[in-house]
Amino acid sequence: MSTFNVPQREEVSENNKAIFDTLEKAIGFVPNLYATYAHSENALANYLNLSNAKTSLTAKQKEAVNLAVSEVNDCIYCLSAHTAIGKMNGFSESEIYELRAGRASFDIKLDALARLANNLTENRGAADETVLENFFAQGWTKENLIDTIVLVGDKTISNYLHKTTKVPVDFPEAQPLEAVEV
Repeated sequence: MSTFNVPQREEVSENNKAIFDTLEKAIGFVPNLYATYAHSENALANYLNLSNAKTSLTAKQKEAVNLAVSEVNDCIYCLSAHTAIGKMNGFSESEIYELRAGRASFDIKLDALARLANNLTENRGAADETVLENFFAQGWTKENLIDTIVLVGDKTISNYLHKTTKVPVDFPEAQPLEAVEV
């Protein structure tokens, strides 16, 4: 059971209230995990700045990384949120399950990205040489590599926050990967 409450708007700082208002307007609600960042005066703004920073990866490519990383880190909150976001970005249910498993048979370039994200997360940043060679062989650049590593770190922060706080998941809950055939 969670020992952390999900702060409500009236419980957070003025700066965080403004961010809550922006999130409410943009997506219709303040996700519980984002609200949890607001226990800190600065963490929510810092995290959103990192998460929304410019990158060489498209929104769809970012979701591939987010799904692979969240699966390795076993974060039900982020798996649930990024399953919903992945669908909004055009991935089918079966493609989402593949990406969570760290692969993408439906797109060779995305497969190299998902495999790298999975490998980096499993090996705490020490990518296997063959995975890295395949990444570059599929047309990815050094800029893409750096941006992928930053994104792995970004997603790992949220994975760790949820694994520690266990705030309620406020997205349709993702099925365990082992419950489906991938």
